[in-house]
Amino acid sequence: MTKKKSPAPRTPSEPQPDEQRVEETPFEAVASICSILVVGLFILTFLAQNYVIPSGSMEKTLLVGDHLLVDRITLAPPTKWMPLVHYREPQRNDIVVFIKPVPDPDADGNPQYLTLVKRLIGMPGDHIHLRDGIVIINGVAQNQPHAQLTTPENHQEFLDEFPAVPPSTDRGATEAWSVDFPNHIENGDLVVPPGHYFMMGDHRHNSLDSRFWGFVPRENIVGRPLFNYWSFVTPEDQYEQPGVGNTVAWLGHVALHFFTETRWSRTFHRVK
Repeated sequence: MTKKKSPAPRTPSEPQPDEQRVEETPFEAVASICSILVVGLFILTFLAQNYVIPSGSMEKTLLVGDHLLVDRITLAPPTKWMPLVHYREPQRNDIVVFIKPVPDPDADGNPQYLTLVKRLIGMPGDHIHLRDGIVIINGVAQNQPHAQLTTPENHQEFLDEFPAVPPSTDRGATEAWSVDFPNHIENGDLVVPPGHYFMMGDHRHNSLDSRFWGFVPRENIVGRPLFNYWSFVTPEDQYEQPGVGNTVAWLGHVALHFFTETRWSRTFHRVK
């Protein structure tokens, strides 16, 4: 009987050399930062936009100092290069961000086109009039709980009986709108022309809107606010103050009072 040989003892495996840590080169670091900046710039340019509320024309829905993230895709004209994106046309009662159709002069008298946020009241073809502040569209009184109520104390003929009281430069309307306005009146109603919209602020007695400067073309609509990502207690005229000194002083105020004057309950508040 042959004797089986016992297996040779195993020798401990030789330690594997540690993998060398590859450090990022300065070029790669710069490339990473640039890629992040490019993605961020793409989002801010084509997909979303920051917007801050400068006035009280949309109270109580939006407050001065609300910072909004604006969706620039949903209401944009459809494009072939983004076929999976959901597009739709603006709808009545949407809150929309748009380019004001008439320019305002800047400090040097040069025309500038402001970006505004209002509520879409009238669609193309709608027949509109206001009676005692109640919006009547195509003969039907609208239930608009978001709008400021009209009372005997705040009633104003031009604002609350529109268009029975026509716009004029004496009432703050633009001259071009005052001249063009009669072309859109039919049986006492203002008729919205094709491809245009009628906008109003929710704070009806403190809003320079379509009653003062007319219709908004479809191509002027930028997008719709999604949510309020930060809100800070801000005086109504703060964003109208000129000068670098005022800006620096305001930034210092925000830094000192960030926690006490931030409206935390409005953080990530959905706009509707």
